[in-house]
Amino acid sequence: MAQYFEVHPQNPQARLLAQAADLLAKGGLVAVPTDSSYAVVARLDDKAAAESLRRLRGLDERHHLTLVCRDLAEISTFARVDNSQYRLLKLATPGPWTFILEATKEVPRRVSHPSRKTIGIRVPQNRVLLDLIDQVGAPLLSTTLIPEGEEQALNDAQDILERYEHQLAAVIDGGACPADSTTVIDLSSGQPEVLRVGLGDPKKLGLE
Repeated sequence: MAQYFEVHPQNPQARLLAQAADLLAKGGLVAVPTDSSYAVVARLDDKAAAESLRRLRGLDERHHLTLVCRDLAEISTFARVDNSQYRLLKLATPGPWTFILEATKEVPRRVSHPSRKTIGIRVPQNRVLLDLIDQVGAPLLSTTLIPEGEEQALNDAQDILERYEHQLAAVIDGGACPADSTTVIDLSSGQPEVLRVGLGDPKKLGLE
């Protein structure tokens, strides 16, 4: 049964996040608040993590998973970013955006798109999630928590616990999140392409 950690949204208790990080280290999946909806995260170096995330969501291997990074500098380790892409990332982050970029060799093949070799990247501004990444010491593999067969992302920790208590190692309750997903922009093939409009307004980045 999933453990339940209720934390302060602006000053999350480090000892609780350390316990969640320990569960991640043991191969567990953890539901976390973000600056969009709740997401499910796992360790990038866990060989079974990608499969576990996809199974929870009912996704195939062609659905992009996302690396949640602490800052722009960390992005460059895991994705190839040219100057124009960097300017766009700098304008948008941190915030409710996911960018599809060409993955570097630091990204395991089991995680990236099987044919395009791309990966989703985001830099959130949610304090709870950022502090959890600090506890882990590395970016986290993630996917938006949308129940299989539904379209609406979840934003209530108690609801998540009730639905997934036997599939998650923990739920971190950092308060309600917006019931919406990130805006997804594909930067991997030349001109930026908006794949999904969520909380981020593409017009703020000069995109339609």
